Amino acid sequence: MIYKVYYQENANEVPVRENTKSLYLEASSEREVRQYLKDRNLNIEYIQLLEGNYLEYEKNSPNFRLENA
Repeated sequence: MIYKVYYQENANEVPVRENTKSLYLEASSEREVRQYLKDRNLNIEYIQLLEGNYLEYEKNSPNFRLENA
């Protein structure tokens, strides 16, 4: 399964919508995504499962770079 993770780069700062970034991970569950990212200093806002047409849309994005958990 492929997940899109919305995050802020610094967990110690107040989140600002304009600073939100995203990354894409292939993992078997949301728990595995969180385990994979726990050592990074990220403020995770939201983890979204990508499926169907939405996944195809994201794959066509120039920012789509898939990481494996």
